[in-house]
Order: sequence, then structure tokens, then C-alpha cells
Amino acid sequence: MPYKWTHTGENENLACLQLWPHSSLPSGGFVGFIAITFALILLPLFPLLGTAVLWGVLPFLMVTVAAIWLALKRSYHDHNILETLSLEANDVHLRRRNPKGDQQEWDCNVYWAKLSIYPSGGPVPNYLTLTGNGREVEIGAFLSEEERPVLYAELSDFLAQNNQPAT
Repeated sequence: MPYKWTHTGENENLACLQLWPHSSLPSGGFVGFIAITFALILLPLFPLLGTAVLWGVLPFLMVTVAAIWLALKRSYHDHNILETLSLEANDVHLRRRNPKGDQQEWDCNVYWAKLSIYPSGGPVPNYLTLTGNGREVEIGAFLSEEERPVLYAELSDFLAQNNQPAT
């Protein structure tokens, strides 16, 4: 699961959790994938060199490579999400940076913060939410079904260390 805990200050109860979507293709792999795809698409064109058929087939193959490139770039853009959960002395603060750059924020007194997981009945299996200050917000929407219970366990333990109830 792609996340990172950082503890701030001398007190281990002051912490920050950053979550982001998993990227199975790093940027170096992106370049390599496009290069290999381009080479493999050009390979069958060698027998067509010097013929008029080459000019009929070539534009379609180049459009295919361009479409793959655009689809991968769009996927990278859509996964540009960062959720930051700050647990401080008296406050829980959740900030989500969306792919378009806009931010959503949620604050609550740590005493009233309630962590919940819905194994079924939510929009997705193992739906994970934080409730407090009159709102219920989802955390880790981009995580897989198996990753959400792991995050729930870690957050429950951390909140329990701060004498917080988790249900």
C-alpha cells in the first residue's frame, strides 16, 4: 500500500499519514513501454519500405502509438491524488488534493473523530470513513478492497493510542 507515516516532534502521537494511489508503471517504464511499442509496430513495416502501401498503413500505426501515449498520460493525471491525514494533539485534519489541483479539507476534534469500516453496504467493499464535526468523509478511496482493512487497523491502533474509540 503506498503510504508514509511521519511523526513530528518528540511526541509519537503527533503524526502525519500520506496516502497516494499505486502506480504500477513508473515514469521510466512509461518511456520504455512507448519506445518498445513504437519499435514493435514499425517492425512489420520493413517489408513495405519503398511501396505505396507503407504510406497507407503508417498513419494508422502512428495514431495507435499516439492513442496509447495519451491514454497512459491521462492515467497518470487521474492518479495524481494525495491524501494527508494529520493527527495532532487535539485535532484530526484530512486534506485531499485531487487530480485537477483542487483541495478538499475536513477537521475534527480528535476526541470526537470516529473511524468506521463498512464491509458491505457502502459504495465499495470495505468502505473506510472518518466521522466528526457533523460530517462523514471517505479516506483511501483509491485503495484496493484488501488495502482498506489494513489501513483501518493501523488508524484504529493509532487512535486507540490516543484513547480514541474506533468502531
